[in-house]
Amino acid sequence: MSAYQLGSLRIVFAALFLITIGLKTLPKIPRGQWKFIVITSLFGTFIPAFLFSIAQKEIDSSISAILNSLTPLNALLFGIVIFKLDYKRNQIFGVCIGLMGSLLLVFNGALHHPNQNYYYAILIFIASVCYAINVNLINKYLSNLSPLTITTGNFTVMLLPALVILLTSGFFSDIHIEKVQHSVVFILILGIVGTGIANIIFYKLIQISTPVFATSVTYLIPIIAFSWGMLDNETLTLVQLLGAVIILLGVYLSNIKS
Repeated sequence: MSAYQLGSLRIVFAALFLITIGLKTLPKIPRGQWKFIVITSLFGTFIPAFLFSIAQKEIDSSISAILNSLTPLNALLFGIVIFKLDYKRNQIFGVCIGLMGSLLLVFNGALHHPNQNYYYAILIFIASVCYAINVNLINKYLSNLSPLTITTGNFTVMLLPALVILLTSGFFSDIHIEKVQHSVVFILILGIVGTGIANIIFYKLIQISTPVFATSVTYLIPIIAFSWGMLDNETLTLVQLLGAVIILLGVYLSNIKS
């Protein structure tokens, strides 16, 4: 299955699930807020879904998960620069440390895994920037809406573009569908649980906390992804593990408010 088929099918499954349970909440979205629903759908899911799908063809999932931990740092940076959030000196220091850790992780990975194209790690970084923009937008412009309303609105907007990509990718050819039946089951789980339900919970967390705190759930992603990666025979060098620790230290410092 191609990266575009994976990304679009994941969105389609999540959209169908969310429309089923949340369609009645869409009239609660004021007309003036639909533009923010569209923008957050792009930055929060649509663009990252394809960036991750493309990158995973070239680099290990554990590396992607560690780089995704830069999301809280980016959320802080964009919050300060664009959304005028208050900040402390130690938070800026944490951002710098986190960026150093990510560079160490990528360059050492490229050195020890010449068969992998670590230029694709840039896509994961871009995805983390998209997530950071998204959480700040939701916190500032959509905090009056319920998480289910926001999520259903997002995926309703994305459903048609995702279907167009899926239709033009050759996914529905008889031969292709027969080959990927097993994979589709797992994408269904990813779409409903890992995307639809996860987004509802995540948007609730944004509303009851801060964008930086909410994105701190990415602390746990590397641990879980590395555990799954070991089952799939992925490996990390000691220097890469050091880079991961440095990133998490930077994220920790960026979340200290005093």
